[in-house]
Amino acid sequence: MSPPQRVAVVTGSNKGIGFAAVRALCKQLDNGVVYLTSRNEERGKEAVAKLNKEGLKPQFHQLDIDDRTSVERLRDYLKKTYGGLDILINNAGIAFKASSTEPFGSQATITMATNYTATIDACKILIPVIKPGGRVVSVASFTGKMAFDKMSKENQDRLTATKTEEDVALLMKEFVEAANKGDHVSKGWPDWGYAMTKLGVIGAVKALAQKNQSENPKDDILIMACCPGYVDTDMTSNKGKKTPDEGADTPVYLAMLPPGSAGFNGNMYADRALVNVW
Repeated sequence: MSPPQRVAVVTGSNKGIGFAAVRALCKQLDNGVVYLTSRNEERGKEAVAKLNKEGLKPQFHQLDIDDRTSVERLRDYLKKTYGGLDILINNAGIAFKASSTEPFGSQATITMATNYTATIDACKILIPVIKPGGRVVSVASFTGKMAFDKMSKENQDRLTATKTEEDVALLMKEFVEAANKGDHVSKGWPDWGYAMTKLGVIGAVKALAQKNQSENPKDDILIMACCPGYVDTDMTSNKGKKTPDEGADTPVYLAMLPPGSAGFNGNMYADRALVNVW
């Protein structure tokens, strides 16, 4: 008897690391179906066609994580079609270029809305349909650890004391408000909006993992964060040293962890190795 079909979704996957993660999952997931998603349907279907030429057969589903209705539509589709989801890689994210002239407060507001709020909201919408043995991997960044190291001791202590995702969200909101007032540095926050969004993801992943473990201890669902590294993509203006396929290695490695990997839950990884942020 063949094992049940496993279903994977990669957000923001029409290019870059997400596209490479879809490629890797198509190759590694036996009896699986992999969904490539993007905000723009045309670009998403073009990406699927590229992988078809490689002999791979991902499916496409429209997904804009900034649009709650879009995420709920995907959730309902997965539940109706497959009874849920096995693998979720939260890859979608944005970053302003160094040359951007928008005020720091605006950059912090916009980046936090997608990289933290929308990503974590997508987690909270989709985790309830994750099947036992499921894996949820959120792409964070080593810059999150750098942001933590630049924070005041007081703010570090406040972050490490958080128990719930809502606790983390309040600190992210406080940072954005200070960034808009221009007094974020004097209040002990780093002068780095993107890195703060990724630090928030690391903190929220830890909280969501602990919550799910306490509520569903026997389900073997792992919720983790990772840094793909400095990758040659649009986001790095193609300055990264790693190829997208190399960048996808750690998120896919975590997504494919076998049963009995409970020690990974709630943690952050880079190059397949544990990163102690705090």
